[in-house]
Amino acid sequence: MARVLITGGGGFIGSHLCGSFLKRGDEVVCMDNYSTGSHENVAGFASHPKFAFVDHNVSTFIDVQGAVDYVLHFASPASPVDYLELPIPTLKVGSLGTHNALGLAKAKKATFLLASTSEVYGDPLVRPQSEDYWGNVNPVGPRGVYDEAKRFAEAMTMAYHRFHGLDTRIVRIFNTYGPRMRMRDGRVVPNFITQALKGEPLTVYGQGQQTRSFQYIDDLIEGIHRLLESDEHLPVNIGNPHEMTILEFAKKIIEITRSKSSIVYKPLPQDDPQVRQPDITKAKNLLGWEPKVSLEEGLLRTIEYFRDRLRERKR
Repeated sequence: MARVLITGGGGFIGSHLCGSFLKRGDEVVCMDNYSTGSHENVAGFASHPKFAFVDHNVSTFIDVQGAVDYVLHFASPASPVDYLELPIPTLKVGSLGTHNALGLAKAKKATFLLASTSEVYGDPLVRPQSEDYWGNVNPVGPRGVYDEAKRFAEAMTMAYHRFHGLDTRIVRIFNTYGPRMRMRDGRVVPNFITQALKGEPLTVYGQGQQTRSFQYIDDLIEGIHRLLESDEHLPVNIGNPHEMTILEFAKKIIEITRSKSSIVYKPLPQDDPQVRQPDITKAKNLLGWEPKVSLEEGLLRTIEYFRDRLRERKR
């Protein structure tokens, strides 16, 4: 049994991690200030004897009493809507927050895992994207606050590993979806599902020919655990390599929800990636990991979650 600190533990991915560690019998310290996370995500753990919540902004000094075996740094706005509204906090949590989390891991002699992102590849010029691709990022564009914060976080994590000998991991997370995503998250999955369930037009940007790859949350959580159990310090892609256009995805959502929604087209946002497809060869060979949940199965679970949330709001 271990004691695990999860920053951003009240978020979509962080809360699922909290649950997975508790199921394994570990003690979990969930740290969040709910800037983009939610109390509802972790409310089910509140009475668990091995769960503790700490209300704290990780961009300021982090102190946790007692032993800590793992520090998982997941605190950060992760949706374009969020980091465009919170550009400076996004940069701070990627830089100061990462520094503070690494400092705690060093002081506690804990293993550190950084939640990085496929956004470090920017608008990639190669396809699929493997870990040795350095990316194509606009550092002064509106998305740069997130992309460069994560790139800096990776650099700092590797510096702590090389200079201090800290045991570190870096997971590059590709588009992930599932229950506990916010309806107004701003990302394509909750946007499309909410619009379809309400019978509203689905908003597609550009002509919808940009591609994305979608993995279900359970697959990501399994990949993270396997990475933690490995000895790999360099970044590892965790994502689903099945690629499809946004227009195809919109039609898929309409089909599964049996919605009568139409599709409307709006101008493409600046620096919106045109392709996104992970090369997961490293994860397969190193971790024995690959996604198991089909797109249809994952979407059915997620749609049911959103349908329940909409019903609750109507009461």
